[in-house]
Amino acid sequence: MTEEPSGGDLSRLRQLNAMTLMRALRDDKPLTLTELAKRTGLSRASTEDVARELIDRGWVAEVEPTAGGVGRPARRYRFRADAGRVLGVDIGGHTIRALVTDLDGEVLHSTSVPVTPEIGRRERLAALDKCVTAALSGAGVTPAQIWSTGVATTGLVDGTGRVMLSDSLTEWTGVDLAEHLRRLVPAPTRVENDSKLAALAESWRGVARYAKDVVFLLAGVRTGTGLIIDGKLHRGFGNAAGEIGALPAVGWLKAPDHLRAWSGDRDNFEDEFEDVFQAARDGDRTAVKAIRRYTRDIAVGVSALVLTLDPELVVIGGGFSRSADVLVQPLRTELDRWCLRTPEIRISTFGDEGVVLGAVRLALEQVETSMSEGADPLT
Repeated sequence: MTEEPSGGDLSRLRQLNAMTLMRALRDDKPLTLTELAKRTGLSRASTEDVARELIDRGWVAEVEPTAGGVGRPARRYRFRADAGRVLGVDIGGHTIRALVTDLDGEVLHSTSVPVTPEIGRRERLAALDKCVTAALSGAGVTPAQIWSTGVATTGLVDGTGRVMLSDSLTEWTGVDLAEHLRRLVPAPTRVENDSKLAALAESWRGVARYAKDVVFLLAGVRTGTGLIIDGKLHRGFGNAAGEIGALPAVGWLKAPDHLRAWSGDRDNFEDEFEDVFQAARDGDRTAVKAIRRYTRDIAVGVSALVLTLDPELVVIGGGFSRSADVLVQPLRTELDRWCLRTPEIRISTFGDEGVVLGAVRLALEQVETSMSEGADPLT
């Protein structure tokens, strides 16, 4: 005799059916009940019940029938990307960026505020508040209308949204970013390392969206990595996965010194190294040598990750990705020396937006989690 599902089991089943239907609608154009039933594996009656529930909750809408057809047109449904808004924030050494998007990740407004690595915690948090407020105002939304916030920052971050360690920003270790942002935007807030979120962005909408195993290299004055394993961002037990640059023997901390020595006494900002990259393009042998020394140091850590994970792709992002034309070949040469199999190397097309897009994706994951649990994101 088959045991009847309990009330809790039925509730969970409805939640799972709702998520299945929403995924089908988010991945395609408006669908009819028959098409939805076929894609979700639900009966037509169940599909109709779930669609009605999602319409009542404001997450799905019925599409107006097109004119000119013969007979009664089939009802079609679409996911309401306009039902909510999410906020993505990137707290960098030189710039703080904020994006407000709809539930499909389409950008409604973007704002950036310049900062410096040397400013203290209070000044950086004030700049963060200014940037977020301007982004919300530009998008025409109030803090209460944001369903979820994703935040990217340099350093190690724990599961609660607190920065455990940051060597790059003054007075940044110990900052509870989740708590700070919730005072301004009272929505669920998730915080993650910037390199990891840049990798997440590439896997979501970037050059790695069709790859399951990826090593992402954030190349700039500061070097970091993010790992995608089996299509998912890999964080590790203590959220420190990919922090191979902490090992002095890898040489990542001193790698930019080769470029700095050629450029002279300049500020540590990506744009300040453009002269050495341009000189290499123009055939300057000393500039070419400086870049080779830089890539030789970088390749040690990348090779270790490639040998460990055997990824399909290595993706290069960050400030130096704009000079990929003079970086990729020396890096590939070094990887060929050390790796049993050199993976394909691709260059991010996001420019400076990669990290903040990853923060948006982090916020959308929180919304999807709330939906899967049957919760209203605004409550």
